[in-house]
Amino acid sequence: MEEPVWNEWRRPGPTPAQRRRDIGIAVLVLLCAIEVTTLVNSMGAYVFSDPPDLPAQLAWMLALSVPLVVRRRYPLAVMLVVSALFIAAQWFKAGDTLVPSGILFLAIFTVGAWEQNRVVARWSRIGVIVAMFLWLGFSLVRALLGPRGEFKDAAGPMDPVLASVLYGLEFNLFFFLFAYVVGEMAWSAARRQAQLEFQAEELRRSQEQNTRGAIAAERMRIARDLHDVVAHHVSVMGIQAGAARRVLDSDPEMTRDALQTVEQTARTAINELRGLLGVLRADSQEELRAAPGLDDLPELFDHARAAGLDVSHGVYGDPRDVPSGVALSAYRVVQEALTNVVKHAGAQHVDVRMRFLDSALELEISDDGRGRGTPGAGFGLVGMRERVAVHGGSLEAGPRRDAGYLVRASLPTEENV
Repeated sequence: MEEPVWNEWRRPGPTPAQRRRDIGIAVLVLLCAIEVTTLVNSMGAYVFSDPPDLPAQLAWMLALSVPLVVRRRYPLAVMLVVSALFIAAQWFKAGDTLVPSGILFLAIFTVGAWEQNRVVARWSRIGVIVAMFLWLGFSLVRALLGPRGEFKDAAGPMDPVLASVLYGLEFNLFFFLFAYVVGEMAWSAARRQAQLEFQAEELRRSQEQNTRGAIAAERMRIARDLHDVVAHHVSVMGIQAGAARRVLDSDPEMTRDALQTVEQTARTAINELRGLLGVLRADSQEELRAAPGLDDLPELFDHARAAGLDVSHGVYGDPRDVPSGVALSAYRVVQEALTNVVKHAGAQHVDVRMRFLDSALELEISDDGRGRGTPGAGFGLVGMRERVAVHGGSLEAGPRRDAGYLVRASLPTEENV
């Protein structure tokens, strides 16, 4: 999903619930207008002299309230209609101005909050505000040219007429600026809400992608473990079974030893497979089977020797504990390298060296075999590279200059315990 250009964002139209709410607001405003107009007429507290009769005043209130039904669907048109009706109602001296002023405020606010074209929203509101001040100025001039009103309780230092003019100007300035600013704030709040919703959706998509990646990585890990376990033990079993078949008649003792090795290797493979299944089914860390590590390497060497290899093993540096993940990866790298030697190299001797460096564990497995890869051995090398890459290490694998094949892996051990 491409992120919108937020400076060019356009607010979606009102929802059905918001449209129903506008109808309710229009009805409520009309009821308030009817009540206020009735009270003003009952008190005789008219803003204008010689107002029309009560039904005519109520008709003006109805005409001003009805456009609010569609104020969020057609904000610009509603503001223009309400502005024209507001001036017309004052021209005909239609009762009180309290509720009509509130309706005009709501119309100006709605344009700021909902008009899609922001240039039109800005200049249309400015135009209406300027028109209202021109009308206010016209009304003041008309009032000044007419009979001077009585200010019985005037006691301030200013001329009462001038004070009345300044009061009207300041009140209307605050009124219209407040409607303008609140509308802008509502638009900005809606845009921020859209940004938050977009970011929340992006976060959800990212979490889903991470989950899929984690599932794929876990599947890859299981595939590597299955390959390492099955390939190594089945290779040893195959070699021992072949040896038993060749000497079945001539050397029963050797046949018995070979078959015993096959049996032991099969049990070991079953135990490791059962351990992998236990990892998949475990509900807590305590239930996980202890993974093999550096201390289990001698058992690998015994299996390789049982397959007919001459295995030499050397440890260099100061042996120390390494993180369990590093130990498991080191074990699997040696296991896969020995499996490839047994299956593909045709070697007689393999040398396994383990070096404890200051910040890394280095493994080196070399043999005296053919010194070239064979079809089918690639998956194991890919698995070794993936295991080493998980820890930020490196792997080198290829033919030696003189003879044989060399696998060298370096695993960082910063998290030494």
